[in-house]
Amino acid sequence: MTPKQRERFAADVIGGLQCSPKTLPCKYFYDARGSELFEAICQTAEYYVTRADLALHEAHLAEIANCIGPNAHVIEFGSGAGIKTRKLLAALDRPRAYTPIEISAAALKRSAKELTQAFPDIEICPVRADYTRPIDDEALALDPPASRRVVYFPGSTIGNFTRDEARDFLVRMANIAGPKGAILVGVDLIKPRERLEAAYDDEDGITAQFNLNLLLRLQNDLGATLNLDDFAHEARFNDEARRIEMHLKAERDTVIELNGQRFKLAAGETIHTENSHKYSVSDFRELAETAGLASTRVWKDPEGLFSMHWLEKAKPPAGTTEG
Repeated sequence: MTPKQRERFAADVIGGLQCSPKTLPCKYFYDARGSELFEAICQTAEYYVTRADLALHEAHLAEIANCIGPNAHVIEFGSGAGIKTRKLLAALDRPRAYTPIEISAAALKRSAKELTQAFPDIEICPVRADYTRPIDDEALALDPPASRRVVYFPGSTIGNFTRDEARDFLVRMANIAGPKGAILVGVDLIKPRERLEAAYDDEDGITAQFNLNLLLRLQNDLGATLNLDDFAHEARFNDEARRIEMHLKAERDTVIELNGQRFKLAAGETIHTENSHKYSVSDFRELAETAGLASTRVWKDPEGLFSMHWLEKAKPPAGTTEG
């Protein structure tokens, strides 16, 4: 972590702990240990998301590749050297290029190397950036350009955003895709509370370790003073917001000290660390419409647990012209 990244991390933590209720940004889950723990979560019996997403790809890959078409530039938010990315690239017709966007230099370098070896005929153009922030279009330019850009965002990360944030994020993806481009985004579907809560609170306690690792990062990366044993993992479904929430719950009165500031937590108080919003197909289509996008194709895995939407710029109503 560079000094500038550490400074931003500390500022985000202090800002979140000053809020009421207290929060910590979920993007800081993913240091090396956090990434390893997330990979372990994906293997748990309770966490259906990764398996359902892969099953969706396997069931509908030919149709998805046909929508993308030949000579496309696939831009993935994330380092993308996994099974889904490989399957997608292998299924495409003469893809022009593939660009992974990733904030971690190590992850980006590793994925670019692996994909260059696996797909020597595809131009791999890695971009190191925080994809939650604006990205300079020059970093994504190709010479000659591709026939179209497709922003690829598998998994359920769109659910980490509030609905307003998700709308704004979709607008940014649409701007990157351009007027002739498209977005391919994974969306987790609403299902019974019991299954959702189990997926984020597995019996083996791996998700709990993942959540508590955020506090370890405060200690190790920022020099914060806190007692890890004072906190416990909590996952609960918020019916009104239709989302799973992860929290770090204070088991007793405790204090976090960082950069000379003290943040007191009373017993039972929580730090909200992550949201995972769940949608029906119609809900997400309506959200996409507010971003000026039309969900023209939707695929689901065979069990109907997970979905993937093909989003394009919405056409103006008949009889109108675009300004």
